[in-house]
Amino acid sequence: MKLFKNIILIIAFIALSAAAYFYYQRTHQTNPADTYRLSEITQGDIEQTVSANGTLNPVTLVSVGTQISGIVKKLYVDFNDAVKKDQVLLELDNSLFMAQISQSQASVRNNQAAVELAQANEKRIRQLYVQEYVSKQELDTAVQVLKSAKAQLDSARGLLARDQTNLNFTIIRSPVSGVVVDRVVDVGQTVAASFQTPTLIKIAQDLSKMQINSSFAEADIGNIKVGQVTKFNVDAYPNRNFEGVVKQVRLNPTNTSNVVTYDVVISVDNNEQLLLPGMTAYVNIGVAKREQAWLVPNAALRYKPKLDDNTADSAKNEPRKNASGRKKGNKGSDLNTGSIYILKDGKPLAIKVRTGITDGRYTEITGQDLKTHGINIGTQVIVAELQSNGQAQAGGNMRGPRMF
Repeated sequence: MKLFKNIILIIAFIALSAAAYFYYQRTHQTNPADTYRLSEITQGDIEQTVSANGTLNPVTLVSVGTQISGIVKKLYVDFNDAVKKDQVLLELDNSLFMAQISQSQASVRNNQAAVELAQANEKRIRQLYVQEYVSKQELDTAVQVLKSAKAQLDSARGLLARDQTNLNFTIIRSPVSGVVVDRVVDVGQTVAASFQTPTLIKIAQDLSKMQINSSFAEADIGNIKVGQVTKFNVDAYPNRNFEGVVKQVRLNPTNTSNVVTYDVVISVDNNEQLLLPGMTAYVNIGVAKREQAWLVPNAALRYKPKLDDNTADSAKNEPRKNASGRKKGNKGSDLNTGSIYILKDGKPLAIKVRTGITDGRYTEITGQDLKTHGINIGTQVIVAELQSNGQAQAGGNMRGPRMF
C-alpha cells in the first residue's frame, strides 16, 4: 500500500512539473525583436573620402650653401628672421683669398712687364729685318715670344679673376626673399666644400603659400584628381579644419614592403600663418557624394544569421563580406551587391541590395528587392544578434578568437 502511494506521488510530481514547464514556455516566449539589435534605414547626404597623412612644407625652400671652404667669421641672421634678396647672411674668413689675390696681382704685373719687353724686342727685330740685318727666323722667334708673353698675361689675369670671385664667395647672400627656417652653422665653425656644397641656411620663400606632401595607397589613387578640394587638420589645432586643393598627382610610385603608394601634392593657403613647416597633416579627400540617399549602417551589410533550418538556404548562398559590408571579389561576382536582413514572422529575411558609396559608417543602398518587400525609410534592419549575456554578435556564424 505504501509503495502504491509513492508511485502516485511521483506521477503527480511529474505531471505538475510538466504542466509548470509548458506554462512557463507559454508565458515566457522570447520576442524575436529582443533577440536582435536593430537599426533603421535612413535618408541623407553621404560623402566617400580617402585619407592619408602628409607633411606641410613651404612651396619653395631654398638651401643656401657655399662654394668655398672657410671659417664662419660673421653671422647676420638667425632663425625666423625675414630677409630680402641679395641681403648678406654671413661672411667667411677671407684672409687666405686676400693673400691669393696679392699673389695673382703680382703675377699679372710680372707678365705685363714681360709683354712690354717682348713688344719692344719684336718691334726692334722687325725694323732690323726690314733693313735685312736679321734673318726671318729671328723675326719669327720674336713674334712667338711676344705671343707667349701675352698668353701668360691672360692666364695670370684669369687666375686673378678666379681669386677675386672666390673672395666674393666669402660673402654669402640670400638668393630669394623669405624667412629663415633653419641655420646649421655658428660663428667660428669651419665649413668644407670639397666634395659637395654644404648647407648653411634654409630660407622659405613664402610661408603664406604652403603644400602638403602626402602618400596615398594605389587602391585610392584612381579616385584622386587635380583640382579636388581637400580637408585636413593638424595636431596643433585639433578643433579646426583647413582646406586645400590637389595640385599634383605624381606618377613615380613608392614601393615599401610590397605596398605601393603615390605622392599627392596639395596646395594650401596659409594667410594667417598658423601652419608651420614640418607639421603632420591628416588629409581627407572627398571622391564621391550623394544627396538624399538611402543609408544603412555597415554592420547591417556585414551581418549574417546562424546556419539553422530557417535561414540555411539564404545564408549558404551568401558570399563572404569585408569590413565595409561589401562582397569579396569572387570570380564572376558583382562587388556592388550585398544583403540586408529584416525580421519577418520572427525570422531573418535576406533582402538583396546594391551598395553605393560609403563613409566608413554608413553605406548607400538601392535595389529592386527593396520595393518588392515594401521596405521604406525607417524600416528596421538587423545589425547584430544579442547573446544570452546581452552582448551583440555581428553574425551567428562568427567564430571567436583562437586561443594559443
